Formats: sequence, structure tokens, C-alpha cells
Amino acid sequence: MEAVVIHAPKDLRLDTMQGAPTPGPGAVRIAVSHGGICGSDLHYYLHGGFGTIRIREPMALGHEVSGIITDIGAGVSGLSEGDRVAINPSRPCNDCEYCLRGMANHCLDMRFAGSAMRFPHEQGFFRAQLTLPARQAVRLSHKADLALTAMSEPLAVCLHAVAQAGSLIGKRVAVSGCGPIGCLTIAAAKLAGAEEIVATDISASALDVAKTMGADRVINLAGHEGALEGLQAGKGQVDVLFECSGAPAAVVAGCSILRPRGKMVTVGLGPETPLPMTVIVAKELRLMGSFRFDPEFATAARLIDSGRLDVKPLLTGVLPVAQAQEAFELAADKTRAMKVQIAFPAP
Repeated sequence: MEAVVIHAPKDLRLDTMQGAPTPGPGAVRIAVSHGGICGSDLHYYLHGGFGTIRIREPMALGHEVSGIITDIGAGVSGLSEGDRVAINPSRPCNDCEYCLRGMANHCLDMRFAGSAMRFPHEQGFFRAQLTLPARQAVRLSHKADLALTAMSEPLAVCLHAVAQAGSLIGKRVAVSGCGPIGCLTIAAAKLAGAEEIVATDISASALDVAKTMGADRVINLAGHEGALEGLQAGKGQVDVLFECSGAPAAVVAGCSILRPRGKMVTVGLGPETPLPMTVIVAKELRLMGSFRFDPEFATAARLIDSGRLDVKPLLTGVLPVAQAQEAFELAADKTRAMKVQIAFPAP
């Protein structure tokens, strides 16, 4: 079967891999339909990894995928051949301390698709077929748009982040960084009842998408000194900030616009960041991280499938798997692309 495999930085190949095996008890075989290129995929493609995590062997990329079930193993219930599904890339052990505490996103033995953290690496989902435990497949409606539902994974990240903040009803929310995660966080915050959402970025095109996804007000920080002055007045005007850029300057600026006892949820990953501790202490700010997701994945898939949350404005383009290299080059160009997907031939 065909697979999109990274061998080294900028060495992306369409390789032939052994077909997915016949599913055993509790498993299903899925024909992959669509797969979205994520920021981590781009790090592997452009740099061979990130931080200390490096490619040490060829690895299929991809973890944002949807597909159609082609085979069912014994003992599987609630799924049938021909079902359209969103595929959860997380496979927690369900047995470690954190899984048993209901924090499976912190599993000590997590297997996450398309990750070089382990060796041998955990192969990704940009493959024509997958055989997986049935619990990783979320059944969709028979008319589900498989391009849109392939965005269930990034939306799940954002739903988890919004849940970290507690109730948003009546709150003024800011979202810093309006890439796919920032824009989906805007949509999730709106769904959660935020009264006003302010989006900030340095890209006019990203801010245009942010408006479409539900931002009430946008602020372009590029070359606009003092652009945040209005939000900094009176010790700060923002109740909750979702920091989605990972930029150190954005974290510092975020502390300046939060009200006393405001909350900052850090979603974006970036370099280590010195914190303005005087401001944090004096304003009694709450800072919290947000990492991956767990039960939110199924919720995300159903929100997209039902149309309650429209992710279509994020989809820049869908290229066939034969043009995977072109798809990655497009996805890497943030002036042209928000979310780029690869499509596999129908089974």
C-alpha cells in the first residue's frame, strides 16, 4: 500500500508499505480517506524533528485522518463495514497511574501516531490502510464529509484547552495566534458561551479567517506599536487568554492584557519563555497548560459531522497522495495556507 514517509529533512517519499493486516478480535481495518498536515508533520518534514526528538528511521507521517471501515474483527460492536469514521491517533495504555486517574492524555505508555519519540517510531496514519483497535474509530453519519471530519484531532485539542479555562459564559476572551489551532479555539470558545472574542496575530490573512471562525474583534500586531493598549487599560481587560502561538513575546503580552485573577491557557508550543513574575504575582494570574485531549476527540468528530461547528473556512486545499510533496510545501507556506490535506484513493 502507499504511504507518505519521511526519511530525512525535506526527504519525503511515497513509499510502498506492507498492507494493513486482517483485523483480529476488537480491531477494525480502515481505508484512509483524508489526512491533514499538522505543525508536527511540518517539523519532521522541514527539520527532521523538533527539540531532542529526531527521526532515526523512515516514518509514515500524519495523525489527523478520517476513513471508511472495510473489515471488522470479532467482538466489535457499534461499527460496521462501510461506516465512515474519524480516527483517534492516541492509544493510551488504559492501565498506568494516569489512565486510571482519568488523565489518559498523560499516559505513561502513550502511543501517538506519527511520533518519533519512541524507537522503533510510532508510524503515522498517512497510509492507504490502517488496522487499529476499534476504540480508536468514532462512527460518523453516512453522509459525513471526510475532509472536514479529518479535522477532529485539532478541534479536540482546542476543546480540551477551552475546558481547562472553566466557564466562559459572559467572559471576554482573547486568542493569541490564529493558525489552525487558534482559529479552532475561537470556534470552541464561541460554542462555550464567550461573550466577546478578541483575536491577535501578525498576519492579516490569518485574522480574516479568525473573523470567519467567530472572532468579534481582531488586532494586527505587525508593526503596530501600542496595538494592545486598549486591552491593557485598568490592569487589563481580558478574562481568559488562550495563547496559541508559542511565541515568548505573546506570553509576556498576554500577562499585560489579563485582568487581575485572569487565566492564561497555554496551547501553543515554543521555546522556553521567561515569565514576568512581578505581573503574575501582583495581578494574581492563573497560568495553566493544555496538552492533547482524551474524551474530547469523539465530541469534536460529532460537532463537525453535525455541522454545529463549521471548520470549512480552515481548509485551504486537498491534494492527491501522489502530490504529497507539493501538499507539504503548500502547508509550510503560511502566507498561502491554513490547513492542507492529502487525499487517498477511494477503496
